[in-house]
Amino acid sequence: LYITRDMAAALYRKRTYNFAKSLYVVGNEQSYHFKQLKAVLKEMGFEWADDMTHVPFGLITKDGKKLSTRKGKIVLLEEVLNEAIDSAKEQITEKNPTLENKEEVAKQVGVGAVVFHDLKNDRLNNFDFTLEEVVRFEGETGPYVQYSHARAMSILEKADFDPAAVSSLSLADTESWEVIKLIQRYPETVLQAAEKYEPSVIAKHAIKLAQAFNKYYANVKILAEDAEKDARLALVYAVTTLLKEDLRLLGLHAPDKM
Repeated sequence: LYITRDMAAALYRKRTYNFAKSLYVVGNEQSYHFKQLKAVLKEMGFEWADDMTHVPFGLITKDGKKLSTRKGKIVLLEEVLNEAIDSAKEQITEKNPTLENKEEVAKQVGVGAVVFHDLKNDRLNNFDFTLEEVVRFEGETGPYVQYSHARAMSILEKADFDPAAVSSLSLADTESWEVIKLIQRYPETVLQAAEKYEPSVIAKHAIKLAQAFNKYYANVKILAEDAEKDARLALVYAVTTLLKEDLRLLGLHAPDKM
């Protein structure tokens, strides 16, 4: 009986939307069910069943308990998100007590932290997490990527940077190369993520780019008044653009200030 509902839904979606591709983002445990669904539809003569793809994912647990939106012997996702927002707000208040839109940014960072931690892991892997690690502003976390974006935006604001006014992109320092290589690889990164239905590819690119930028920031005087200042700022501008796009593709925000 269960499979007949999905058969009816598939027929309705094809008739209503005439989809080119229909993705079922459902847990690993349903893999056999979707194989059966496609086989039955094809047996009925619906060749478009080949355009239906099951995109499975692993089990997420917090302290050994399953995350869910439903009640029971599980951890409610809503509770986790609220805790993450509260933790983010505490850290933001400590780092930037005068931030105007603190509540809004805390929500973007807190929710983003949980989502990013999910998406940075390979889709098929099961994993457990602790909230303290997820919401940290250091390490391979969503807040770290968001904070790196905000730091880069602060540099551009301080310099009153105008990308349209840049006349030279020549850089002689070796520290910029790792950042440049990650920028150059961005198109193939996005394509790989799309082809594999694997958002972790995007998340890992964001982490690497944030790490490379922060290393660059620590070792290079970006705002030094010399012939390469505009080129360095253009590189920082490119970093903000790609970090923001990485986060957008993951459904997350990139606050300009944190």
